[in-house]
Amino acid sequence: MKITNHLGLPAPLVAAAASNYEPDPREWRVTSLLKGTREAVLERRHAAEIERDAADMIWLVFGTAVHTLLAASTETEAQIKEERLRVPVGDYVLTGQFDLYDADEEVVIDYKTASVWKIIYGDFADWRRQLLIYAWILRETGFDCRAGQVVALLKDHSKREAKHRAGYPPYPVYVQRFEFAEADFVECKAWLEAKFAEIKAAEALPDALLPPCTDEERYNDGAKYAVMAKGKKRALRVLDSREEAEAWIKSNGGDSIEERPGEDKKCLEYCAAAAFCSHYQSMEA
Repeated sequence: MKITNHLGLPAPLVAAAASNYEPDPREWRVTSLLKGTREAVLERRHAAEIERDAADMIWLVFGTAVHTLLAASTETEAQIKEERLRVPVGDYVLTGQFDLYDADEEVVIDYKTASVWKIIYGDFADWRRQLLIYAWILRETGFDCRAGQVVALLKDHSKREAKHRAGYPPYPVYVQRFEFAEADFVECKAWLEAKFAEIKAAEALPDALLPPCTDEERYNDGAKYAVMAKGKKRALRVLDSREEAEAWIKSNGGDSIEERPGEDKKCLEYCAAAAFCSHYQSMEA
């Protein structure tokens, strides 16, 4: 990846955004598997061509700095920190580096930076999947693990909002714990095998024929339906389905329904491989 510096940021900050990681063709990190297969394959295939500006990576740098500080702390005899483990899965090797493992508690811990909105919405499915995979790797390498825990530092936390807004996290740090049952590990293994099978098939395809990312992977929450009234620019109500919008009109009034297509936020703002993706190119056309 090429790191640009359009704002003329100090060299150490730009250097912190760079990575020297060059994955083995058969080795895949947990964080890469959590992406859409198209995105993950395109990132690898075009790694030398992808450009990102250091200013767009500032929260990644911040997260790395937090991890570095915590890694320098002293762990107990029952804890292991910043350890990278590897487990073969079919023709591939799965690799994961957790932040902390506590053998006494049988829990794997990951530190993250996050927005308060993730907490407010309870949007934890990706965290749970990542921690479950870490726990599965630990178990495969001889460590007992039955739970995962995310310690999230909330980068946009407001003390004022915490005092006055219901459901707002009270502190700028939030702890989310996940308990794992045996059925979860069985499901995790099946998910990993299916994911690697999809990757193997995708690696044989040209860019344009790679399997499309799902709506969820593109951060697309679907089309919305706005109830409009003549003479008014703002919608009377915005609903998730046309049926809901029609029912609302019957009960409350309104003249028409305006369909607002869902927006692929990941493609537009966060996907490093977007320039090489035919779906993104069709959006820009």
